[in-house]
Amino acid sequence: MSETKKIAVIPGDGIGPEVVAEAEKVLRRAEELYGYSFETEHALFGGIAIDEKGTPLPQETLEVCKSADAVLLGAVGGPKWDNNSKELRPETGLLGIRKELGLFSNLRPAVVFDCLKEASTLKPEVLEGTDLMVVRELTGGIYFGEKFRRESEHGEEAVDTCAYNVTEIERIVRQAFEIAQGRRKKLASVDKANVLETSRLWRETVNRIAPDYPDVELEHVLVDNCAMQLLRRPASFDVIVTENMFGDILSDEAAMLTGSIGMLASASLGEGSFGLYEPVHGSAPDIAGQGLANPIATILSLALMFRTTFGYAEAADAIEVAVAKVLDEGHRTADIAVDKSKALSTSQMGDLIVAAIQKA
Repeated sequence: MSETKKIAVIPGDGIGPEVVAEAEKVLRRAEELYGYSFETEHALFGGIAIDEKGTPLPQETLEVCKSADAVLLGAVGGPKWDNNSKELRPETGLLGIRKELGLFSNLRPAVVFDCLKEASTLKPEVLEGTDLMVVRELTGGIYFGEKFRRESEHGEEAVDTCAYNVTEIERIVRQAFEIAQGRRKKLASVDKANVLETSRLWRETVNRIAPDYPDVELEHVLVDNCAMQLLRRPASFDVIVTENMFGDILSDEAAMLTGSIGMLASASLGEGSFGLYEPVHGSAPDIAGQGLANPIATILSLALMFRTTFGYAEAADAIEVAVAKVLDEGHRTADIAVDKSKALSTSQMGDLIVAAIQKA
């Protein structure tokens, strides 16, 4: 038996509990097939934590996460809490947990399944072979820089400061190089070095680090050109690394290549192997409790956890192959079904994927 790994499980709000339940089925299947050992501990977070504990990030939840090897998060938020004060909003909990857990990078894979190419707004021949990873710096840049307003001769003026230091750049770039080493060994570093001083420092730092990874082919791409090339030649990208705001925008653009946001996994990582894994989609309160949610993004987030935090590549591959097999067979949840009358429920899709997971 392998060493027991502890996973903090945070179902969250809306459809979160439904999709997380299906990922937990996959977790148990992996134990059965590969002899892994997992200990799971559930915790409250987000809107439900506000309702039951008076805060989006209870101290006990934070302690559960800090004692774990990884965190699996469903989804948080909803209109019920939209009018709350800042400290009582689910989104404040997300910023807080990232800070407390030291999560400085966000990984967003975008993989186009052949059987779903028609769901994208791009031509199938353009999408052929698309399998990329956006690595976004998560705790620096303009989102976290100094912000203020002042009077000017032209009226009120607002200022948002974009700041990066070498340490912040180096740690995210090294992580991206290492991820590229485990993939197709291509890295696109995205900046705006023809205009921005932070981007010039970014590019200088990338060039200084690059010789440490001679097996990875490095390409510098200006952010506006990258946005265009993602639509023109998405399959040419392997790993994209960039700063916070550029990554926010480009990862959403890459997500839409796949045709459904309900299919996309993500990871937020810190130093070492620890990570928080969650689907890209939101809490979808309009369909919560109805068994309509697509669990694939959460299941693929679990596969990403296996590969990135635990090094369980064989099981991660088996999960991804199972998802592709079920989709190739024509099974669909309502969000990706052409004929909604034949759509599967959340649990039916989960059960099919579990049944399809086999050792290679």
